[in-house]
Amino acid sequence: MGGCISTSSRRTSGSMGRREEVSPTCCDIGFCGQKRTKRTFSDHVIALHHLPSVPNRVFTNGKSRSSCIFTQQGRKGINQDAMIVWEDFMPEDVTFCGVFDGHGPHGHLVARKVRDALPLKLLSSMNSCQSRQNGSGQTCFKGSLKAADLDKDVSAEERLISLWREAFMKSYKAMDKELRSHPNLDCFCSGSTAVTIVKQGSNLFMGYIGDSRAVMGSKDNNDLMVAIQLTVDLKPDLPREAERIKRCKGRVFALQDEPEVCRVWLPFDDAPGLAMARAFGDFCLKEYGVISMPEFSHRLLTEKDQFIVLASDGVWDVLSNEEVVEIVSSAPSRSSAARMLVDSAAREWKLKYPTSKMDDCAVVCFFLDGKMDSESDYEEQGFSSATIQSYHSGNAGESDDSCHRSEPSLQRNFTVRPSEESEGFGNGRPHPEEFEGNEDTVAGEDQNWLGLEGVTRVNSLIQLPRFSEERPNP
Repeated sequence: MGGCISTSSRRTSGSMGRREEVSPTCCDIGFCGQKRTKRTFSDHVIALHHLPSVPNRVFTNGKSRSSCIFTQQGRKGINQDAMIVWEDFMPEDVTFCGVFDGHGPHGHLVARKVRDALPLKLLSSMNSCQSRQNGSGQTCFKGSLKAADLDKDVSAEERLISLWREAFMKSYKAMDKELRSHPNLDCFCSGSTAVTIVKQGSNLFMGYIGDSRAVMGSKDNNDLMVAIQLTVDLKPDLPREAERIKRCKGRVFALQDEPEVCRVWLPFDDAPGLAMARAFGDFCLKEYGVISMPEFSHRLLTEKDQFIVLASDGVWDVLSNEEVVEIVSSAPSRSSAARMLVDSAAREWKLKYPTSKMDDCAVVCFFLDGKMDSESDYEEQGFSSATIQSYHSGNAGESDDSCHRSEPSLQRNFTVRPSEESEGFGNGRPHPEEFEGNEDTVAGEDQNWLGLEGVTRVNSLIQLPRFSEERPNP
C-alpha cells in the first residue's frame, strides 16, 4: 500500500466512455464437449453483480473447505489489500486463489476490481484457448495427468501447460485494458499487484505481477517442513526488469534516505517512485517500462506438499519464508492459520520498525489435501467453538459497497497540490505492446506522521527529495 501522485502538471484526458468489458461466469464455460447455453449481455451483468454470492467463493475473513483467509488494515489508512479463494472454479477439482495489494489514491478500488474481474477473465480466456485447440482436432485435457499417461504422451502435459500459460497472459492483458478504459476508476497513478494460482488436480499453475508472494510448505526426505518460494518479487532492482524500464526511458534509482529500495521514476520528473516493476494500472508509467504481463510457472504437486501461502508484502517485509511456514504449520487449527500469521506480522512490525506505520496484510492459506478442521478437531485440541470463531471476526470483512465510500484517510500517504486535488487524472497514453509478453480513518495520533517516517515500507512516493538536504556547517 502506498500513495502515488504525479508531481507533473500535465494531464491526460480521461476515459472516452467505452463500454466496460464483462467476462462470462463459470456457468458460461463449457468443458470436454459440454453443451453451453448462450446468454445475453444483461445476463452477464447480473451474474457479475451477484458475484459475491457465488457458491464456494470466499473473499472476506473466513474459511472454505480447503483454505482460510484473513486481512487486516495497517496504520496508513484504508485497507488496500484484497484476496479470494474460489473453489469449484472449474470442473474436475480446480481451485483459484489470489492476493492483490493496491497502491495509490484509488489502490483499494483497483485491488478489489481485479479480485472480482480477473478470475472471470481467466475462465473466459481458458475457454477460448481450449475451444481453439479442440477445433484443431486435439483432445480435451484433464486436470490430473497420471504418471503412466505422461510416459505414453509427454505432449499432453505440455499442451495443458501451454493452455494455462496463454490463458494467464490473455486474462492479465485484458484486465489491464479494462482498467485503462474504466469510466469510473482512475488508474493513472493507482494500481495493484497480483499473485494468483490455479490448482487443477496435481497441477499448480501460477501467474503474478508485483511484489506479492507465494510460498509452499512441503516436507523433505526427513519429514521436516521446509519453505519453497514459488514466485519472484518483481521489483525494479532485478536486472531484467531494470533493463526493460531503462530501455523505455524510465529511470530506476533509490533515494538516499532508503538506499535498499529501488523505485521507478518518470524520465522528466522525480515521481511517482513506484517500488515494483510490474503492476495493474499505474498508467503514468506504462510508456516507461512498467508492464502488466505476468510471470507464469507450473509445478507438479506431490504428496509431500502440504500447503501454499499467498500474502501481500505487509507480511513478507517482516517475516521470512521459513517463519511463515513455521507459523502456519504450528497453528492450533488450520482455520486459524491465516489470522495467526497476520497477528505475527503485526507484532514483528512493532518490533522491527517501531517508528514506521504497519502496512496492510492479506493472507490466503490453501491446504493441498483439501481438508479443514471439524468441530471434533477443535475439541480434541482443547479449543471451543467460541475460541475458533473469534479468530474469524477480524476487522477486514469488507463488502463491495465499501469501495464507494469517501476517502479522507488517503492523503496521509502523499502530498496533493490544490490543483491536483480538484482536477483529477486521466488514464494515460497507450503503452508499448512489445514489452507485454471506503473505510473509516485511523483516529488520533495516526493521522499525524512525516512523509519520510517508515518510507521504506511505502510502494510509491510523492514529492520526496532525490537527495537529503545538506545542513550548512555552523
